[in-house]
Amino acid sequence: MIDAKSMIRNGFTLIELMIVVAIIGILATISIQAYQDYTIRSQVTEGLTLASSIKTASSEFYQDRGTWPTNNDSLGAGTISGKYVTSVVANSGSIDIQYGNQANATISGSVLSVRPAVNNNGDIAWVCGKRPAPTGHTTAGTDATTFSGATLKFVPSNCKP
Repeated sequence: MIDAKSMIRNGFTLIELMIVVAIIGILATISIQAYQDYTIRSQVTEGLTLASSIKTASSEFYQDRGTWPTNNDSLGAGTISGKYVTSVVANSGSIDIQYGNQANATISGSVLSVRPAVNNNGDIAWVCGKRPAPTGHTTAGTDATTFSGATLKFVPSNCKP
């Protein structure tokens, strides 16, 4: 005769396995969304990195001539693009970054503007996206930024209003 004390339990019950699978599913869902957000943010960063050379050239152009360059040709820069960026264009002071190529569909076609802001001393501060200019600075160019609402979370914090 077999009593309850002599029975040895081996393995997991079906309910325990189902709970483990459910937990793994929840964790996977959260991590996939976080990874997707991370990759989109890195794509936005590529545009800002590509724009850094135009920022430097535009600042030098302004310091030398007192006006902002009207386009990339006036800077001798030509066409600038990247894996996720269709174009980086100087536009009478502002620098417009157009996302496309292999960019995530969420940001493809979006534009992020970086504008110069000058104070009375001639100091230049660069204003990104919808962020206001620092106190005492006047911005040049127009803001063509189309990141807003749900896509605003993908731009760096210094580009948010």
